[in-house]
Amino acid sequence: MDGTKKTLFSGMQATGKLTLGNYLGALRNWVTLSEEYNCFYCVVDEHSITVRQDPAELRKRARALLTLYLAAGIDPEKNCIYYQSHVSAHAELAWILNCFTYMGELQRMTQFKDKAAKHADNINAGLFTYPVLMAADILLFQADLVPVGIDQMQHLEITRDIAQRFNGIYGDVFTIPEAYIGKSGAKIMSLQEPEKKMSKSDENPNASIYLLDDPDTIMRKFKRAVTDSEGSICYRDEQPGIKNLIDIYSACTSKAPKDVEAEFSGRGYGEFKEAVGETVVSVLKPLQDRIEELSKDKTYLDTVIKNGAQRAEYVATKTLRKVQKKVGFPERIR
Repeated sequence: MDGTKKTLFSGMQATGKLTLGNYLGALRNWVTLSEEYNCFYCVVDEHSITVRQDPAELRKRARALLTLYLAAGIDPEKNCIYYQSHVSAHAELAWILNCFTYMGELQRMTQFKDKAAKHADNINAGLFTYPVLMAADILLFQADLVPVGIDQMQHLEITRDIAQRFNGIYGDVFTIPEAYIGKSGAKIMSLQEPEKKMSKSDENPNASIYLLDDPDTIMRKFKRAVTDSEGSICYRDEQPGIKNLIDIYSACTSKAPKDVEAEFSGRGYGEFKEAVGETVVSVLKPLQDRIEELSKDKTYLDTVIKNGAQRAEYVATKTLRKVQKKVGFPERIR
């Protein structure tokens, strides 16, 4: 890692099938960040088990997600790509930070309230302390920057609070992370309910475009996309369905929304939906081909996994040992 660069940490959960929104809104932008930052990209499989998972399926999805990172163009030589569960320092630091986090802070987390409502039969302690593990993820690597959406901003704020509290007691131990504000990724909304984000957990299969959807499925979903009765292709909040389709087309073609409006001025919704679908197919085809190619190279993937874990563990352990010493744990005899 380049000592002159700031450090950036991010990750995705190994649950569900990633959507076009995940790709255009985040993953595609990660590729360019390694030129400016030391980047740690984690497959956050420990977070995934706050909801019951099929073990074989979780392993399969974790590997598929790591493969997707590579297929998207993230260079494992320039970036550290690894599984969260392969670096035990995540869980070890999370326990220590639990002891510096207040119940009231965790009770205010809106994501806990939302998930508890969805999984009323499994409101476990891990779901409650999820933000502390996220804080450990970030603070282990002394991350300067964390790319976050609005729904994760609360978690970054509590991470900062925990770090500042610990530093106030023990001195300058943790870097206080900031939200990464760079080129914003496209915010892609549901094709069936354009007032909410496209989600990999949406129960309506027509609401989301998944990254491994075949061309026919993609075109069918766009043809069924919710629009309105106005008949004009305009980028405005009063037409959320059309606005979302313009956002998708803009993100895939790098054209400004006003230029998309001009391109399709006077043309019908059916024609516009078809154009958006064809553009998405053309964007996802190279990604899908690369995923298929990488998936067949077990030796290469295993090497990336092994090397990534070793690099992440080396950096994380340095922070963990410092924290353990600060709180008074006995030194290890080597």
